[in-house]
Amino acid sequence: MNKIAIPLENGQLCLHFGHCQQFALIRIENNVIVSENLVTPPPHEPGLLPGWLAERGVTDIIAGGIGQRAISLFNEQNIKVNVGVPTKTPKELVSDWIEKSLITGVNACDH
Repeated sequence: MNKIAIPLENGQLCLHFGHCQQFALIRIENNVIVSENLVTPPPHEPGLLPGWLAERGVTDIIAGGIGQRAISLFNEQNIKVNVGVPTKTPKELVSDWIEKSLITGVNACDH
């Protein structure tokens, strides 16, 4: 089982992880999406989201841009971070992840 968190703005991937409007939390079992929930994060505070998402059972992050400190904090929680992905809908991104065709690249965040 994997649970993927994707930061959203207006239903699409938000390029600035810590300032998203919502997170899509998508649960995958045997390479099939079994649930998708939208959750509103707490107000932005550096270092808060890794623990908050870990409490919700997240195993993987798909992000466009995310700070290096956040990546380190996610790694401490044993949460894998996929960064530099293109702007798509959550289902498109998760489908790419399942098919092992998720395109990652340069981190869109510079801090």
